[in-house]
Amino acid sequence: MNTVKVRILRRKGCDDIPLPKYMSEHASGMDVCAAVDQDVIMAPGERKLVPTGFSIALPPGYEAQMRPRSGLAVKHGIGMVNAPGTIDADYRGEVRIILINLGDEPFTIKRGMRIAQMIIQQVPRCELIEVDDLDETHRNDGGFGHTGH
Repeated sequence: MNTVKVRILRRKGCDDIPLPKYMSEHASGMDVCAAVDQDVIMAPGERKLVPTGFSIALPPGYEAQMRPRSGLAVKHGIGMVNAPGTIDADYRGEVRIILINLGDEPFTIKRGMRIAQMIIQQVPRCELIEVDDLDETHRNDGGFGHTGH
């Protein structure tokens, strides 16, 4: 298995917040915790920008994808507005998560609560080549449910 080294900086005042970590041997994502100063109550339909207490320095050619936690989604209707959120290799600010309460009840975010998962992915650089036409395929321009599934 290939290991990518990512430098991480714990933000001042966040020594009690766990750094992202894999919760099982074969987990794809590392759980990310909330670094809120006090409990944050989210009303149904409300969005909150939640700090995580860390910054990262990804190697060039990589991104961190921030994704919702399935347990929060199914139990409470908590998701992310921009899932997956992307952290670029040149970003050095605090990682923050845009949560939304899609549930029917208020939801409380507590300090240290696991709120998202982070997946590190390699991202190729692409060169776009403008052409006059594209090769045809069986699907061609069919989309948005065109296959009937």
